[in-house]
Amino acid sequence: MKIIGLIGGMSWESSAQYYRLINTAMRTRLGGVHSAKTLMWSVDFGEIERLQHEGDWRSLTGLMIDAAQRLERGGADFVVLCTNTMHRMAGDIEAAVSLPLLHIVDPTAAAIEAAGLSKIGLLGTAFTMEQDFYTGRLAERFGIEVLVPDAQDRAIVHGIIYEELVAGIVSDISRRRYREVIARLVDRGAEGIILGCTEIMLLISQQDSPVPVFDTTELHALAAVRTALGA
Repeated sequence: MKIIGLIGGMSWESSAQYYRLINTAMRTRLGGVHSAKTLMWSVDFGEIERLQHEGDWRSLTGLMIDAAQRLERGGADFVVLCTNTMHRMAGDIEAAVSLPLLHIVDPTAAAIEAAGLSKIGLLGTAFTMEQDFYTGRLAERFGIEVLVPDAQDRAIVHGIIYEELVAGIVSDISRRRYREVIARLVDRGAEGIILGCTEIMLLISQQDSPVPVFDTTELHALAAVRTALGA
């Protein structure tokens, strides 16, 4: 079994879900009381959130490289970055360490392709929805057309993530607002919805959407298990 190196804390609410999902899947696959071999370097999300909203991506890149290098020195065999937004600097992380990075977009795209879909709505932070590092990879590598909410809906989705979900606050009112955003994306032709922030799975599940949802947290965690087992 390979050692999974997790960069967590963005936020720890979703990192805890990664740990649960990875170990549950490993026990299911191997039976008995088996669990995954993991290392985690967890950052202070207060610092990360401030730098994100200041637009200081250079400092954020340095923090992610430092985290990956710590995992490499600790003996990890590959890196799992437990966040969608910080994949903005995936290339910089890969260049700084000899470990492979399991990119969160790739298992998500594989699941979308397996479902036979090609036009997908994306929910995430404003950074993920508005910048090209995420939608561009889906389009260029996998030919998936991505629809993002309009400006007002992007603000709703982003605000609920940073004001509630990263603090573990799950509100029925916010769930209803997300459902409304999803419905508007479906009206525009979305055949499925990517839950493109690792905290959204705390709020939204398949029952909240009339089309298939693709939970990046679960898909990424299960891909980590497959990689650890050499699948």
